[in-house]
Amino acid sequence: MNSVLIRNARLVNEGREVEGDLLVSHGRIVKIARSIEGERATLEIDANGQWLVPGMIDDQVHFREPGAPAKGSLYTESRAAVAGGITSFMDMPNTQPATLTLEALADKKHRAATTSVANYGFHFGVSHDNLDTVAALNPCEVAGVKVFMGASTGNLLVDDPATLERLFAEVPTILLAHCEHTPSIDANAANLHAQFGERLPPAAHALIRNAESCYRSSSLAVELARRHGTRLHVLHLTTARELALFEDKPLAHKRITAEVCLHHLLFDDRDYADLGNLIKCNPAIKTQADRDALRAALNSNRLDVIGSDHAPHTWEEKQRPYAQAPAGLPLVQHALPALLELVEEGVLPITTLVAKTSHRVADLFAIPDRGYLREGYWADLVLIAAQAFEVNQQPILSQCGWTPFAGRSFRHRVSLTMVSGQIAWHEGRINEQCRGLALRFMR
Repeated sequence: MNSVLIRNARLVNEGREVEGDLLVSHGRIVKIARSIEGERATLEIDANGQWLVPGMIDDQVHFREPGAPAKGSLYTESRAAVAGGITSFMDMPNTQPATLTLEALADKKHRAATTSVANYGFHFGVSHDNLDTVAALNPCEVAGVKVFMGASTGNLLVDDPATLERLFAEVPTILLAHCEHTPSIDANAANLHAQFGERLPPAAHALIRNAESCYRSSSLAVELARRHGTRLHVLHLTTARELALFEDKPLAHKRITAEVCLHHLLFDDRDYADLGNLIKCNPAIKTQADRDALRAALNSNRLDVIGSDHAPHTWEEKQRPYAQAPAGLPLVQHALPALLELVEEGVLPITTLVAKTSHRVADLFAIPDRGYLREGYWADLVLIAAQAFEVNQQPILSQCGWTPFAGRSFRHRVSLTMVSGQIAWHEGRINEQCRGLALRFMR
């Protein structure tokens, strides 16, 4: 597809919403105007008043390749992502094998170049054994460096004080932290098991992985970053208390930033009664008060970006008793439609949603020529129709075959997704010929 002309759209970009046309040629946005005349295009699309936004750049996904094909792959999960308005993703290192070596990183990039429908980048992992490799990384070759300061096992759990000190002092690029305090979690679990026995309900998850366990770890990460001057990004905040750790000022003036994920904005602990293990995730979904505080913070600069933390597991695994069921849920296929419910409810304006899912993500990770509707930028675009749909009426594209949104209706649907100027999703169908490009990081 050499050129596409989108007419009569409501362009949402850089704090403004305006009517206009947009022309794409050879992968790039070449013209934006109130009305584009005299231009010939291979395809013309009449948006008829639909929102036209830059595609969501998801800074946190777990696409499960290599290692867990029954849960997901770069092929299956990228297809689900473009259906949900995500044009670029950054995949986490806890695959099998983990992304702890340059060889593992290169293997993932090769796999994505072959099969991913969306643009792609990869985070590098940290263990006690690969700090020399981390310190020598080329910052332009990775999306970021991810450290599990808790809530992980084996080689990816890094909770030794000396190792953390060296990591925060020497990491050459942005450091992403999963912050939960494992000793607190273990103590909470032991106390609940002593009181109620082994058959704990899923609602116990929010009590075991409680606000205190999150704050103890995130406050340590912030303290280490301030002491060493680290460029720190704390992932998936879940509590009102943690918000005070982050400054309410523009991204360009901060070295410590924070992300919130869509499930922590859309669910709270009342939902365990109906959804049980389907919303079991780490860190846990917590109280309505925590959810509401996170929502309110989106309208300030304390929360910089919105991610998904898409982490699929099989339906069979999720049916196990609470203690044996894995943590994580599939979210990318309904990312933008679900988040647009917050716009409908008056929680935040559409311009703020676009800033937190596109503009600020590109800025935070230093991704050039993406994340905005600007002439000369890559055409990563999403058309959003104000048309309600029931989730159950759509096929689930994630390999796991289920969604926590089953039975829900959303008031907006993604009618078109363009990835680097290619149509990836249009009127409910995937373009199997679309291939995303490797994200560049200009640091």
